[in-house]
Amino acid sequence: YQLFGAEQAGSANRADPIGSYAKGCAAGMVELPETGPTWQAMRLSRNRNWGHPDAIAFVKRLSAYAATQPGWEGLYIGDIGQPRGGPMLSGHASHQIGLDIDIWLLPPRSLTLSRAEREAISSVSVRSADQRSVTSAWTPQHAAILEAAARDPAVDRIFITPPAKIAMCNARGRGDDKWLQKIRPLYGHDSHFHVRLKCPEGSKHCATQSPSVA
Repeated sequence: YQLFGAEQAGSANRADPIGSYAKGCAAGMVELPETGPTWQAMRLSRNRNWGHPDAIAFVKRLSAYAATQPGWEGLYIGDIGQPRGGPMLSGHASHQIGLDIDIWLLPPRSLTLSRAEREAISSVSVRSADQRSVTSAWTPQHAAILEAAARDPAVDRIFITPPAKIAMCNARGRGDDKWLQKIRPLYGHDSHFHVRLKCPEGSKHCATQSPSVA
């Protein structure tokens, strides 16, 4: 834990996720820029805005889509991984191979937050106190962004609080809803959603999971 946490930069290797999402490490990780045209990386003191190039590319395209939604300037990005991946001293069992991304459910009104502001601000919970439903903080824009993420071919599965999955299932219309299988209800994900990408093609050392959708 301390060994991986002490690393400040990725290794000078070809990008390679090694092991499983909850037991592994990673070579050739790249840093998500602290601020981009449609995102900001949060909690910079953790130095966990490192990921596989596929993860960085995903953040850029999903945040560009989010910025098209009313009231959203883009996305606030939580933890991705450490510079060399591996286990963390706090916060996660997964996020070890650079293919897990936490995305805040707080709609960004500003993408000019200072480092200090990014440490002080918190996301918003969309789960009611009795855990049976979503609150008024949940919007059609949240659902649209989650659907866009689930439809992305690089995505394996997405974890979010159970009431949000229920709300999305209740709101679905006719047509293709196969993507909803990627949305997995999981406790502890009421203020962010957790995107897990598939092992990239050609990654021989990456332990893939059974796919959630064919």
